[in-house]
Amino acid sequence: MIDAGHGGSDAGAKGRYSYEKDIALDVALKLGKVLEESMPDVKVVYTRKTDRFDEVKRKAAIANEAQGDLFISIHCNAAAPLSRVVGHKTVTYRDKRKKKRTKKVPIYEKIANPAKGTETYVWATSKNNAKAEALRNNSVIVFDANSEETQQLMNADDPETLIMLNTLKNVYFDQSLRLSGLVEDEFTKVGRISRGARQRNEKGILVLHATAMPSVLVELGFISNPEEEDYLNSKDGQEEMASCIYRAVKRYKEQLEKVYNAAEAVRKSQGPAAAPQAPAPQPAQNIPAAVSLRTEQPAAPPAANTHYKIQLMTSEKVYARGSTMFKKLNGTIEREDAKQGRKTVHKYILGNFRTEAEAHSALNKARQQGFKDAFVVTYRDGERVD
Repeated sequence: MIDAGHGGSDAGAKGRYSYEKDIALDVALKLGKVLEESMPDVKVVYTRKTDRFDEVKRKAAIANEAQGDLFISIHCNAAAPLSRVVGHKTVTYRDKRKKKRTKKVPIYEKIANPAKGTETYVWATSKNNAKAEALRNNSVIVFDANSEETQQLMNADDPETLIMLNTLKNVYFDQSLRLSGLVEDEFTKVGRISRGARQRNEKGILVLHATAMPSVLVELGFISNPEEEDYLNSKDGQEEMASCIYRAVKRYKEQLEKVYNAAEAVRKSQGPAAAPQAPAPQPAQNIPAAVSLRTEQPAAPPAANTHYKIQLMTSEKVYARGSTMFKKLNGTIEREDAKQGRKTVHKYILGNFRTEAEAHSALNKARQQGFKDAFVVTYRDGERVD
């Protein structure tokens, strides 16, 4: 998700001859173009592509409705002008006794503030509750819950789901910090002055905490500084800024995919029937599948005759579908009987999921409910594939 800040009737900061809204849009479009050309597997969505005004809540809604995996808001900074003494003048006044007096007073001149450099913001920790609320309101999107059954499992009011959402919020915060640091690092490499990656503490930025995804806001430079204003409006400057952000996104994506692929390799090596193990420590954080950048060319979807279920447990005891032990799972429970020597054992199966992602979301919930040995089972043409 690329957001060009301001727009339309909201001009944003003003320089000597230009407006923030126009620079933000120019760089946003250039960034989108280089992403589309250099990373064709990544889908790019804009909150605006023209000089249009939208409330910030609408911009966040656009990002959430598009199910974005990363939100980048483009802005320009500004600093109030300074005053300097350029001379003095003599003024005449009357004192309390009505006598004339004279005194010298300074003559001030407004000058442009010399502040310059880039900044990249993430939401402040004081806005963590607001970010968690955004994730809760979009929990169906966050967990890729496409089926009604999975939506029931991902009940946003359920304590276990809230724990998962809170964990995801912390992951998103770490990822946002990661990207903000990469952006500033790329700016530094081309000689820009970096004022750092930081939290926005002085005032909140709604698009950062109302978007259900990792999110950053990039301040390209100070439009109030004449030198930087010229750079921000130049073709070379805009292309350089867009290229810096692109390279940061590329590095961010590569780092996440490296961590995710390593985790997937460990999971596959354990096999579907392996007892669940404690998560292996990872380089920076645990990255859930829903976090990786969604692409236009995802892995091939399963065939239409393939679906997934969760085997909760195997027991010699017979439990009814409506047993209290299954109640919190909010899904259909089936029982499969199998012979083990002279004994009959019963396999208790949950749900019918269209995708492996949905099944793994349900698996997490089942394990939280005490089914520690639960695992995903694949079915093809109605037959179980072990």
